[in-house]
Amino acid sequence: MRQFFGMSRNGNLKEAVRGLSNPQLILLMSNNRQFESHVNELEALFPHVPSIGCIGMSYDTNVVENGVGVVAFFGGIDAAVNVLEQVSVMPVKYISRLEKDLARLHGSHEDTVCIDFCTGNDACVLTTIHTALRGRQLSLVGGTGDGGKVSANGRVYEDSVAYALVKNLGGRVRVYKENIYRPMGKYRFIASNTDKAKYMIGALNGQPAKQVYQNILKISEQEILTQTFKNPFGKINGKEICIISIKEVSGNSLACFRQVNDSDVLILLELEDYRETVKKTIGRIQRDFPSRSAVFSVNCLFRYKLFSGDGYMQDYLREMSSLGSHAGLVGYGEHYNNQFINQSMSCVVFE
Repeated sequence: MRQFFGMSRNGNLKEAVRGLSNPQLILLMSNNRQFESHVNELEALFPHVPSIGCIGMSYDTNVVENGVGVVAFFGGIDAAVNVLEQVSVMPVKYISRLEKDLARLHGSHEDTVCIDFCTGNDACVLTTIHTALRGRQLSLVGGTGDGGKVSANGRVYEDSVAYALVKNLGGRVRVYKENIYRPMGKYRFIASNTDKAKYMIGALNGQPAKQVYQNILKISEQEILTQTFKNPFGKINGKEICIISIKEVSGNSLACFRQVNDSDVLILLELEDYRETVKKTIGRIQRDFPSRSAVFSVNCLFRYKLFSGDGYMQDYLREMSSLGSHAGLVGYGEHYNNQFINQSMSCVVFE
């Protein structure tokens, strides 16, 4: 198989797909203003080619912030595309669509992956999708787009997750995730006064959450939303650390990008040497896959802001390009198998 990436900074879709022929699957990443027109135009340009899309920034060796990016796979894949609707209420209602696609594709954990673009309620969505994927031990990589909209096969959906099952006919697939944080000190917090619907933490160890965070890091309230780039919360799940980013301050509470429940045990995280972490990730992929056809990744918006603020984003994309054809989405939440993760990178590698 092979991967194509094309882009247009001014949102010209025809420019973005210039040179693309005979695609077998297309991933569209557009801007909020042009998304729906791009979905219609893409379907007209490549009728009956399976496609999914979302609103978000894209990249290969450069980032497209407010235009359009197109990733396409061709030359040796089989694909199936569909949506699960009503993700905020009952995505399982549509699970038969995914089950039928899985049955048709006959994929295995060695050669098939699910890529998804979601509008929200990610944790519930991933649990639902996992019920279908786990029987075949299939992996998943994806993320949340902006604007509450996704597309599948030329149609725009709200409150939905669009998925693409991708079977590599020429080799293996494997998914990876990258965490650039480690536990900070021995801080342990019991969350309370939480609001599940609003992803709110009211108190930590019985004290107002905002004051606890400020006092430990010695920062002002105005600095909280940028400090989370360096010091998010974490929740230990077995051997995994689930990163919990702060979204906004609400009175003495902290609203997050993922749900926290009463009595959850949280820790505080700090940045590692992320340049070294990226090198380790690249080295691991190179050892696992001496020959690579494509890498598709989802990087968190907060990683993008952190790397850009440190002047590292361009270097990061250049380093990832050493793997070969690398392209991806800047997401508002990353998906890795059945995990909804923040401030991370997840990717799928095709042999």
